[in-house]
Amino acid sequence: MMHPSESCNHRKSLFNTMNRFIGAVNNMDQTVMVPSLLRDVPLDDVGDVKTVTDDTASNGSACFQQDADMYSSYVLLKSIRSVMEWGVLQGDGRGKERVGESEDDDLEKQFHFHLNGLHAVLSKLTRKANTLTNRYKEEIGCGNL
Repeated sequence: MMHPSESCNHRKSLFNTMNRFIGAVNNMDQTVMVPSLLRDVPLDDVGDVKTVTDDTASNGSACFQQDADMYSSYVLLKSIRSVMEWGVLQGDGRGKERVGESEDDDLEKQFHFHLNGLHAVLSKLTRKANTLTNRYKEEIGCGNL
């Protein structure tokens, strides 16, 4: 029998968080039959959306912005799912070692820091995919499905 704390830890595992995100995006993708209907429909939860300022935003890929519509969020969520399922394209500049950094310094600390960050981001993206799916249903008039 699983101990209650093990159940909580299992729920917070990166693998399960990734599966919940991919499942939410798959559900969104199957629900949204006409993505163009999402254009110019504002996001309800604009307050918690931050502009992405890392390398992913500068290479031309979609990112959440405060003035983004549901369509741009839809495209971004699908793009992130694709990268998670198929990996990062080679030559995008990510994953290269920085000169002068020792890879052995506090690797466990770095791992936990990034793991916690990834878990938090994936949880927010999962909620966003679920919100988008529900908003789409409301927009097309089948909110109870």
